Amino acid sequence: MLAAVDHVQLAAPPGSEDALRRYYVDVLGMAEEPKPPVLAARGGCWFGAGAVRLHLGIEDDFRPARKAHPGLLVTGIEAYAARLKSLGASVTWDDALPGHRRFYSEDPVGNRLEFLEPEG
Repeated sequence: MLAAVDHVQLAAPPGSEDALRRYYVDVLGMAEEPKPPVLAARGGCWFGAGAVRLHLGIEDDFRPARKAHPGLLVTGIEAYAARLKSLGASVTWDDALPGHRRFYSEDPVGNRLEFLEPEG
C-alpha cells in the first residue's frame, strides 16, 4: 500500500549541476543530499528540505517540464516569493486554486515548480 511520496524526480541537461545547486540550495533554501556512489557517477543532484525530496537527473535529450511539476507546500508564501524574486528567480502568481495562495517559478533549466499555501 502507498504510504507517502519518497521523492520527485526532474530532468536536467548534462553539465547543469552547478546551476541547479545555486537555485535549489541558495535560492530555495534546500540542502544537497549525497547520492550513493553508483548513482553519483550518472551526474545530477539530490536536494531536501524537511519532508521534501527533489532529485534532478541528467538526461542527454533534455526537455524541461513546463507543465508537469511538483507542488510544494510552503509557509509564509509572501515572504518566500519575495526571497525568490530578490535572488533573481521568476515568480508568477496564480489565483485559480480556491483556498490557496500559489505561485510558479522555473529552475535554471526551465522546469516548472509550484509553491502553495492554504489560506486561512
